[in-house]
Amino acid sequence: MALIEARDLTKTFPGATRRAERIAVLGGICLTVEAGEMVAIVGPSGSGKSTLLYCLSGLEAVSSGSVRLMNEELTQLRRADLARLRRDRIGFVFQSFNLIPSLSARENVALSGRLAERKIERSDVDLALAEVGLSDRARHLPGALSGGQQQRVAIARILATNPDIVFADEPTGSLDTVAGREVLNLLRKAADGTRSVVMVTHDLDAAAGADRVLVLRDGLIHRELLAPSAEEVFAAITQTRSGAQA
Repeated sequence: MALIEARDLTKTFPGATRRAERIAVLGGICLTVEAGEMVAIVGPSGSGKSTLLYCLSGLEAVSSGSVRLMNEELTQLRRADLARLRRDRIGFVFQSFNLIPSLSARENVALSGRLAERKIERSDVDLALAEVGLSDRARHLPGALSGGQQQRVAIARILATNPDIVFADEPTGSLDTVAGREVLNLLRKAADGTRSVVMVTHDLDAAAGADRVLVLRDGLIHRELLAPSAEEVFAAITQTRSGAQA
């Protein structure tokens, strides 16, 4: 079952002046993400990776085309309904962690349920922290945790709400190699039979851990790779349209 479907998705932004032409960032993207699939989006800087992620998740409105999440057409939803869909069925992992500094790890995880206006049992919070290996850090404030531990708290916050889709934007960008690998393993585990993960990354090894890799160039899907190696991802990113190496 497809959890995400995009058809002819385009995105433009205003130019530098009122008379300037709009800047095209995405130019007719078509893709599908199935339940249980982990998809990585890679490409050169400025290729539109994060913009695509935000459009797929409903954080950014598309300029034209169609985006369906779990059979809901985002372009036809009212703002309140779109916010409810994101709140109830989507999880986000960002490079910046987005934890509340004055709340403990346990309180940060529980906060997601409060924001969604539904109670998360303490047992579910503790289970989520245990899944990310932080049971012994439940009472610690974010400032007392390493970057990798803070990102794991952010993932525990998502696991506690059990979303259908997890969107991750450079989730390992500010982490060292060991912490980054731990976070990627958790995201890999999160893509199970009913839940999908879509991740934007510059990390070739991270991308190679996905089921599928979409290589963006100039706002278009340039290549699609199935379970590639890091070397194959690198080659696809650096390859020019003519097939020569950049």
